Amino acid sequence: MGAALALAERGVGRTAPNPNVGCVIVGDGRVVGRGWTQAGGRPHAEAMALAQAGEAARGATAYVTLEPCAHVSPRGPACSDLLIAAGVARIVAAMGDPDPRTDGTGFARTRAAGIAVTTGVRQAEARAMIAGFLTRRTRDRPFVTLKLATSLDGRIARPDGESRWITGPQARAHTHLERSRHEAILVGRGTLEADSPRLDVRLPGLERRSPRRILLSRTAEPDWETIASPVAIADLAGVDRLMVEGGAKTASAFLAADLVDRLLLYRAPLLIGEGRAALGDIGLTRLADAHGRWTRTDSRMLGSDRLEVYERG
Repeated sequence: MGAALALAERGVGRTAPNPNVGCVIVGDGRVVGRGWTQAGGRPHAEAMALAQAGEAARGATAYVTLEPCAHVSPRGPACSDLLIAAGVARIVAAMGDPDPRTDGTGFARTRAAGIAVTTGVRQAEARAMIAGFLTRRTRDRPFVTLKLATSLDGRIARPDGESRWITGPQARAHTHLERSRHEAILVGRGTLEADSPRLDVRLPGLERRSPRRILLSRTAEPDWETIASPVAIADLAGVDRLMVEGGAKTASAFLAADLVDRLLLYRAPLLIGEGRAALGDIGLTRLADAHGRWTRTDSRMLGSDRLEVYERG
């Protein structure tokens, strides 16, 4: 299952509206097929792994990070049917599929065909892997990551707006990696006018994974997708993972609307003093309401900068 989860990670931010799934097929003690959901959602992980395994899939065990789908689509057959036809003897799945077209039917169908099914293996990791897919279905919007790069005293720029560069090259490279894991990236009008950001991925080999550029503004801008308010992210078709990069007004608007699921806080070892704060008013009326809101899930050094990752508590 660990190998299947690693394969699923290859599709993070690339498979909407489908979940990013990984599949490993093991027969006679060796791996005979590997697959992960391809860009745009097809082929599915199971279809890719079965095509690689061929006849070696008969009598084998399929490890999948999500329940095999049970619905036939114009884009391809149901994975539960493919596994049955291939003669797989056992399925080990991390979790069920909340999509009402499958939701237990994939497991029921394969069990009815005589395939042994085990579920719940490393489920928490699998759920985290498809956070975008799950958020779209439970909250009818993308999973939102807010990125902030600040000084030790919480500033994102000098009073005159100078902000390049607060963090060092390792932190900036990590930001580009994060961009590659999102279907779209959003900034506000102020950031656009001050920085003219490219918002692409400039890591060797990942340039093609640059996300769609979204502008939060009431005025349309050529070559940009524009939305007028944070809640309009629900209407972004094909976006299950959205990264918000700035600036303070935009970040505050998303926090005030309770639309942030994950925080990336890059903190540089420098003091700016009087300058531009990372956040403005986020609608907090009582300090007690701020406690328990965020849970730290990662902390690491990136060169001389520290990255802390927080998720909704």
